[in-house]
Amino acid sequence: MAMVAESIQVEFAKSLLDPACAGPSQLKTWNRSDPAVRLAVYRNNVVSSLIDALADTFPVTEALVGVEFFRAMASVYVRKNPPTSRILAHYGSTFAAFVESFEPASTVPFLSDVARLEFARVFAYHAADVDSISPAVVQTAFDLEVDGARLVFALHPSVTVLESSYASVSLWAAHQTDGEVDLGELVVESPEDALVLRHATDVATISLPPGAAIFIRALRNQTPLGASACAAIARESTFDLTFALSLLFQNGAVTSIELPDRNEK
Repeated sequence: MAMVAESIQVEFAKSLLDPACAGPSQLKTWNRSDPAVRLAVYRNNVVSSLIDALADTFPVTEALVGVEFFRAMASVYVRKNPPTSRILAHYGSTFAAFVESFEPASTVPFLSDVARLEFARVFAYHAADVDSISPAVVQTAFDLEVDGARLVFALHPSVTVLESSYASVSLWAAHQTDGEVDLGELVVESPEDALVLRHATDVATISLPPGAAIFIRALRNQTPLGASACAAIARESTFDLTFALSLLFQNGAVTSIELPDRNEK
């Protein structure tokens, strides 16, 4: 009996996102109206609600292409990618990748990067709470007679680093005002990297200088400080280590520093 009920649930769930699926034959209505008609109404409500959830998560992405195009694109995504969690705030984690492969959006090549930035902000907002390292601990870590290059940093769970071939941060920032959006002087083809994180209760979106994204990503992967800096310099000779560290500490991005054993060679 339980297996039959589960089968009906699976068939019903499939029919919610597939108009070609008639739904379980066991469907009944309280007023004896046509179950197929009632299912169609329910299906439309479900799809519309998921599209609304995506619009809430990706408002700038929607603004860049217009409501009609966005909802049509989101409708395709919703039918191919149903939620895997009851928490709608987590829905859309693969939307940017979908946008990148969505042929009708190919004329807006920066759209997927803007979508990645927007989801990173949602991810940061809901990330776990972890206290940032205190200035005293930072000072101690750099004052001890150890090889600073071997220090290993732990970064806040909300930290995401994004590298873009387009002016994604500027495109996002231009839509954060109440007035009319003016993109007239914006050079969309200018590459911009971004650091997204939550400091206290505020989510920050910070444009990064050359090399900083590589450096921060390496730190997040538990690469020691020296090796992380070398990776950044190898890509960008102008990388400024002091500035990058100050940026992380000022924004509460570092939660701990692992000190190597003094006797370790």
